[in-house]
Amino acid sequence: MDPQTLPQPERELYEHIHSRAKVHFEPLSVAGHRLNILRMTDLEEILGGKNPLKDVSSFPFWVKIWEASLVLADFLASRPDAAGKTLLELGAGLAVPGLAAAASGMQVTLSDYEQEILDFERVSAAASKVTATFTLLDWKNPPADLPRFDVLAGAEILFREEFFKPLLAIMRRALKPDGVIYLAHDVRRQSLGPFLKLAEREYLISASKKRLKTLEKDTFIILTRLKPRG
Repeated sequence: MDPQTLPQPERELYEHIHSRAKVHFEPLSVAGHRLNILRMTDLEEILGGKNPLKDVSSFPFWVKIWEASLVLADFLASRPDAAGKTLLELGAGLAVPGLAAAASGMQVTLSDYEQEILDFERVSAAASKVTATFTLLDWKNPPADLPRFDVLAGAEILFREEFFKPLLAIMRRALKPDGVIYLAHDVRRQSLGPFLKLAEREYLISASKKRLKTLEKDTFIILTRLKPRG
């Protein structure tokens, strides 16, 4: 991906990001759609050996393309009823699921809590030739005018238990009564169980285990579906 081919606003945004961090575009193919994801290249230096399964408080989750996000992206982009549906990706980070959903025809809003993250998402959307809306969303202080969506989605967003109740409040406000929520997490993510225990009061929950095969290893992802109780 040649950054010089970006539209001017996104090219200027890319140049601003590039002046502050080492970045590159990672090409991905998801359900037949070609995406170009802007990401940092010096992850080892940024992460400093932190283990996201043990050190969640200081781990910058948004800088990495998670295996769970790839599984969720493929699932969303493969939905036969995707076209025209509205989707909010929660804690989107590098936004692979949301961008894949946009490529398949969904009307996508990408959200996260820092402007820097949204900047990466904007450049990736332009580089992938998809249209999306971008919004800052602090789960503990959400906007009063949060719209409702057909689908809510999130990959690797259940990493701090203090955010569980605020996240459930966001879901309650942002999901249409007949909507659906899809979450994807590494099977080792220990916080998934406690969150679902809280959520089952309001949602009918089903889950399936997906295997993501790579040259290095197989990773198992839990894809969870939540539907509001009648």
